[in-house]
Amino acid sequence: MIQIGVIGAGECTPAISSIAYEVGKLIAQNNGVLVCGGLGGVMEGAARGAKEAGGLTVGILPGFDPKESNPYIDISVVTGLSHARNVLVVRSSSALIAIDGGYGTLSEIAIALKLGKPVVGLNTWNIDPAVIQVSTPREAVERALSLIQKKH
Repeated sequence: MIQIGVIGAGECTPAISSIAYEVGKLIAQNNGVLVCGGLGGVMEGAARGAKEAGGLTVGILPGFDPKESNPYIDISVVTGLSHARNVLVVRSSSALIAIDGGYGTLSEIAIALKLGKPVVGLNTWNIDPAVIQVSTPREAVERALSLIQKKH
């Protein structure tokens, strides 16, 4: 199964959570595994979408307690690494979809680009042309899947 990372802030508006939900749902419907940071906000919205669509969710947590993950995470990976766990989120993903986000999201984008992982962006940091900007959740997932297929 293809692992797609969804990255974004731990707190977000209901509109951004709805976008993340749709992305997660589409990842699951395309037989992908959702990888995220396992906490709230964008991560929780995406995990809820994937979980409700019957998908598998992985949360790579910053702390030491698996109970800190949101309720839609199937597999909690505790790291005790704080923000350094962003490297593991990126390494565990074949492509990343960035939704909105702050500096933590920017760090994950930078790590992904440094490692040659494709990044698709929805309402996020505009790093042209490295981050492929799209306007809908469907376009984000389709683009991520096509970029993964190109690499293989």
